[in-house]
Amino acid sequence: MEYTLTQEAPDQCATDCLVVGIHEHGGLSEAAAAVDRALAGEIASIVQRGDIEGKPGQTLPLLRRVGRAERVLLVGMGVRGECKPSQFKEAVTRALQAATELRAKTVANFLTAVPVKDRSAAWALEQAIVASEEAVYRFDRLKTRTPGRPVPQGCALMNPGLAEDAARTALQNGTAIARAVSFAKDLANLPGNMCTPSYLAEQAQGLAARGGMKAQLLEEAEMESLGMGALLAVARGTHEPAKMIILEYRGRGDAAPIVLVGKGVTFDSGGISLKPPANMDEMKFDMCGAATVLAVLKAAAEMRLAINLVGLIPTTENLPGGSAIKPGDIVTSLSGQTIEILNTDAEGRLILCDALSYAERFKPAAVIDVATLTGACVIALGAQAGGLLGNNEALSAELEAAGRTVADRVWPLPLWDEYQKQLDSNFADMANVGGREAGTITAACFLARFTENYPWAHLDIAGIAYKSGKDKGATGRPIPLLLEFLRGRAQPV
Repeated sequence: MEYTLTQEAPDQCATDCLVVGIHEHGGLSEAAAAVDRALAGEIASIVQRGDIEGKPGQTLPLLRRVGRAERVLLVGMGVRGECKPSQFKEAVTRALQAATELRAKTVANFLTAVPVKDRSAAWALEQAIVASEEAVYRFDRLKTRTPGRPVPQGCALMNPGLAEDAARTALQNGTAIARAVSFAKDLANLPGNMCTPSYLAEQAQGLAARGGMKAQLLEEAEMESLGMGALLAVARGTHEPAKMIILEYRGRGDAAPIVLVGKGVTFDSGGISLKPPANMDEMKFDMCGAATVLAVLKAAAEMRLAINLVGLIPTTENLPGGSAIKPGDIVTSLSGQTIEILNTDAEGRLILCDALSYAERFKPAAVIDVATLTGACVIALGAQAGGLLGNNEALSAELEAAGRTVADRVWPLPLWDEYQKQLDSNFADMANVGGREAGTITAACFLARFTENYPWAHLDIAGIAYKSGKDKGATGRPIPLLLEFLRGRAQPV
């Protein structure tokens, strides 16, 4: 959608669908009260009858013209003055979904004028755009017949009292974040026969050309000469050539960069340790970390963040070919440490460890890896929060706070030395799995052995990167969290 700002009175907006908020206990938002006056008290009567209670996300359309608006959509916003960030985003999402059902081509959204608890007006404007795009997102490019109803093409947002320059900046930032999320979803939703390591490399090169960034690719021969034995071991079973994608954005002179490392397994069969057939199609989402990193750098360039970033994406398929690694094989990583492969389905940590070692050459201020790494994280935290582990408490605290700000949460898990012994091997420096207990933690313990020379955080996004079932598809998380974190780091020091 195209987003614009409006300062018009609600009943003066020319739109197919005018969206106004209703609070619990009979309260009307300012915009709803203005429309109510134009309708001679009709909205107040509807609320009094209990047709809409004002609970967060409730919607009720009034299929009649009000001023220049073809119809009005009432949306619940909860108790006045108590609208939480997550409730606000849910309300906006439901509003745009309802507008789509009404076949509205244009929307005028006045929910941005409703105060959100502990959040600024700029936050509300940005997040309204992110939530709106979430509501109208469709991945139907591979269908010969486009199902469903067409989505709105334009959305005017009420300026919630910001100065013109501040409102315009919030509009631009929100649009950049929303488009980054959609870009990542598009990548992740593609099937594995289309979104290959080579395709990801092409996407990185395209982003670099359009966004003034630098892209570099390490091919298998160069990775071999460098000693990336762990990454290349995973790639041995597939005919698709592995890639190491390096994407650099410079927005702050010679400052030490933040390095983002994204797991890019474009399809994960489990290798010789083959996964069960049920839901194996979802393993096309095993490159959501890679999609996240590409999308974050795309948005950073569009927002012109005053920060230096490096995106590292080790990418390959994991298939059980005749040359594939086997349980019991031992490989040597870029760091020189040897790894006994006990389970070929624990491949993400193998490609990440070489990328984490490679990150040292950038002398980073911090390194954050993003990976759909363990099913154990899904069991532990479900779809509500990603896992957060690392070797630097201050960095982890920044990330956790950024997640709270944009309602894209992560939850810290311990990384105690006592867990490391689960990775002991009789034949190599370490095993690549540590047994059933504390699987998310031992996976991070493995990665920690390659991150001793810089501040590091690990985001396990296995539970939040995509949905299963009837809503199957990528979510674009944790892009909002990472961009919020980077914006904090980009502020002048």
